[in-house]
Amino acid sequence: MSINYTNASKIELENEYAQCKEKYDALKAQGLKLNMARGKPGPEQLDLIGDMLTCLTPEDFKGLSVDARNYGELTGLSEAKALFAEILGCKAEEILVGGNSSLNLMYDTVAKAFTHGLNNFPCPWHKLDKVKWLCPAPGYDRHFKVTESFGFELITVPMTPTGPDMDTVEELIKDEAVKGMWCVPKYSNPDGITYSAETVRRIAAMKPAAPDFLLMWDNAYCIHEFAGDFVPFEDILTLCREAGNPNMVYEYASTSKMTFPGAGVSVMATSEDNLTAYKKLLTVEIISYDKVNQLRHVKYLKNKENTLALMKKHAGVLAPKFACVLENLEKEIAPTGIASWQKPTGGYFVSVNTLPGLAKRTLTLTKEAGVTMTGAGATFPYGIDPNDSNIRIAPSYPTVSELEKAMQVFCVSMKIAALEQKLGK
Repeated sequence: MSINYTNASKIELENEYAQCKEKYDALKAQGLKLNMARGKPGPEQLDLIGDMLTCLTPEDFKGLSVDARNYGELTGLSEAKALFAEILGCKAEEILVGGNSSLNLMYDTVAKAFTHGLNNFPCPWHKLDKVKWLCPAPGYDRHFKVTESFGFELITVPMTPTGPDMDTVEELIKDEAVKGMWCVPKYSNPDGITYSAETVRRIAAMKPAAPDFLLMWDNAYCIHEFAGDFVPFEDILTLCREAGNPNMVYEYASTSKMTFPGAGVSVMATSEDNLTAYKKLLTVEIISYDKVNQLRHVKYLKNKENTLALMKKHAGVLAPKFACVLENLEKEIAPTGIASWQKPTGGYFVSVNTLPGLAKRTLTLTKEAGVTMTGAGATFPYGIDPNDSNIRIAPSYPTVSELEKAMQVFCVSMKIAALEQKLGK
């Protein structure tokens, strides 16, 4: 049983350090090679949908709105639009169904805003002296990289238990140079926080100084509960429209954690006016996305009810893995007082906050013992965590037995990092 590091004497801390080092060295000697850097579905989850590979027949191509095997229908099959509109709660006319990557659609949206300007933009952003972007953090590293790659100034907005700090957001958007904000509204990456109804409505009702402000609403985990039943979530497009901001929001989702991550379908939802303008730019880039794959998803997923039933099967695989992570943290770390963590009920991550100054050292020790995790600082703009404390755990890919080993390595590594700090080693 670990001791509380805050109240322990120096002798107690030295004894604890010796025990932790002995355990760490034994684990390191096992030659582990485990990778928990990304939120990848595990093989068990991919096996759940193996029959999707053979679900299409020649008969399925008859009677469609358009021949899925041919060119055309830039914004996707109408059947696919109807499916994803039901899942997201918006209108089919507001949907664009893309390729396998929602991140690609997000990048493409920002790129078009930068090079050409989107619907009702005063001018493309490349003509501006400065573009600023709001980044709720801890957040998704790939989001931050997109806007950083265009040279935008990234501004950290603190996350709270109910979502981004809206007092801070509402103050920052008074600056016309602030052109957008990233949001993961349900089971946020990495905290697993679901924005409260009040936060969502405040976001929808924002009045930014910039007329070309983009609310980038990445609803990646919209139906991704692993504990309990599906939690309904209000449609952001409807809320923005009702608040007088119909063209402010671009929403994204994908089937990456529903079917095959490498062969899924992505979705963008925005106002019909926005979509009309977007199509004019998109026609230069692509003739059509993979409609055969879209049809495969329509036939396999069928509707929202059937898709939620599939997600229950995914939850059956994921729940024991998240339980393993949380049980190890409660057993090994909670008594020491050196960290706190979220207890998510959906999404793909567990977010741990150590005492200041421990994250980098913890992850260095973890990696040296054969367990690779998301790098320290990745959950903040520019990869810089001002407190060096946030760590993202991605439990989905390893087996439970592998995860047990990985968590032993992680917990003892964090203890050693904290003890080194306390003892000045």
